[in-house]
Amino acid sequence: MRATVRALSTMLCYCWLLSATAGAPDGDPVRGEQVYQRCLACHALDYNRTGPRHCGLLGRKAGIVPDFSYSEAMRRSGIVWTPDTLDAFLSAPTRYVEGTSMGYAGIDDPQARDDLIAFLIQASQDSALCHSTATGAQP
Repeated sequence: MRATVRALSTMLCYCWLLSATAGAPDGDPVRGEQVYQRCLACHALDYNRTGPRHCGLLGRKAGIVPDFSYSEAMRRSGIVWTPDTLDAFLSAPTRYVEGTSMGYAGIDDPQARDDLIAFLIQASQDSALCHSTATGAQP
């Protein structure tokens, strides 16, 4: 009986570790920061511009950043931003959320998308870059 409980505990721990890393990009955040330069025309990490801020993006439901006017399509999309949903959206935003106001054609290169997602994950964990995420305040 103890051997069964120990085996189940080990299996549960293993499954938890696999799920914790599922969908995590194999990207390089340094290269991702370079890709992010394209986003700066409309977005910023820490405050809303023409597009919503990106700090805290992963794990957030689409269309809920305070003080930002989203398209009806984005508000109703039901998307929760994960590495997988963000990858799909970034590949073709107007196809992924038909009716979005984001008029960007997308990023064709899967490695560039992985790099960008890795950068967004890292930046969101950096309090120097994402210090006002909770308030939406501008620097």
